[in-house]
Amino acid sequence: MNQPGLNSAPNNAMTVDVEDYFQVSAFEDIIARDQWDALPLRVENNTYRILELFEQKKIKATFFTLGWVAERCPGLIKDIVAQGHELANHGYSHQRATQMSQNDFREDIAKAKTILEDLSGVHIKGYRAPSYSIDKTNPWAHDEILETGHSYSSSIVPIHHDLYGIPDAPRFMYRCENGLLEIPITTVRVFDKNLPCGGGGYFRMLPYWVFRWGLRRVNKVDQQSAIFYFHPWEIDPDQPRQTNIDIKTQVRHYLNLGKNQRKITTLLDDFNWDRVDRVFLDAA
Repeated sequence: MNQPGLNSAPNNAMTVDVEDYFQVSAFEDIIARDQWDALPLRVENNTYRILELFEQKKIKATFFTLGWVAERCPGLIKDIVAQGHELANHGYSHQRATQMSQNDFREDIAKAKTILEDLSGVHIKGYRAPSYSIDKTNPWAHDEILETGHSYSSSIVPIHHDLYGIPDAPRFMYRCENGLLEIPITTVRVFDKNLPCGGGGYFRMLPYWVFRWGLRRVNKVDQQSAIFYFHPWEIDPDQPRQTNIDIKTQVRHYLNLGKNQRKITTLLDDFNWDRVDRVFLDAA
């Protein structure tokens, strides 16, 4: 897990949100959930590509996985665990928590947790809300995550964004009032403003050196471990293209898909990486 020359740097947590291209929140108004089973399933093959890359780099990571995907790819779930990675909960239907009632939210994450545990035979400790959709409008969400048997959440991004974010949330790991551990996606502080530095579309769209600088600053100046994420569809430039979407959505979803695996490979070489539970739960 340690890379040459970086043994004194902290381990960071590498995470993958296991969902398919047609399940992203940006497409929720144009691809109905009852159409999902009729669409080409690409998440399984793309996730195996990620597992192969992690094996080459001797990296262990955390896979936040949809219950819907797990039901259709049970062998993938077993292989994630068999290869030494952490399996975690991403909910069942990839519906944003801000669009669900408290009861529906509880049922969704409990259903996914049961599916993942039954298939894998391991206890699921972590949860990540689809599209980081825990904010100040649904403070009950952390209570439901804890009460359904999870030890930690990684569902908040402390930035301004049109779809998610709590700008004044703590930048680094903290305890919620109920005792649940929340691990926010990594940001870097520049001129009294939090800037994204934890992956996703920002990683695809911005030059690699920006993220390398930001993560090094978090490790060396803040002396904190970072948490990074990406999706299997973000290394799949051949995925079916949606044509009835606006320009902003097209840019967010498709820009630099063909370059992203190479950038991720460089990232794996430049920093130390491990599973969320080993990086953060042991420290907590």
